[in-house]
Amino acid sequence: SIGGRVYTPLGAWYHASKHALEGWSDCLRLETAPFGIRVVVIEPGAIETEFAEIAITPLLERSEGGPYAGVARRMAAATRRTFLDNKGSSPELIAHLIARAVASPRPKTRYVAGYLAKPVLWARRLLGDRGFDWVVRRFL
Repeated sequence: SIGGRVYTPLGAWYHASKHALEGWSDCLRLETAPFGIRVVVIEPGAIETEFAEIAITPLLERSEGGPYAGVARRMAAATRRTFLDNKGSSPELIAHLIARAVASPRPKTRYVAGYLAKPVLWARRLLGDRGFDWVVRRFL
């Protein structure tokens, strides 16, 4: 997921797991190369799955009445805008991307695809930490 290279409020649990997979994959790529094993990272953007509702419902329930209730509501709304309303890319897009990586005699180390994936990663690189923080705060 591009969640391994970006971050959002209240998403530490998700982004930590994705950042860990990025690092683990990079290490494995170096460790297994002498054996002819190629490690590839697939980084989807927003994909049409049940993820949005699975993430939103507990977020709102757990934050209700607490100090994070406001940011939780804004994060839920942003998640709905990004993943719902038929904006996400189809899962087939990622399946085709995986097939392309598997079939390649010399696969890339990373493949990026899906709704908002490339623009978000471009913004992350271009803006740096403080600039990206500002954009994320304004998006909410």
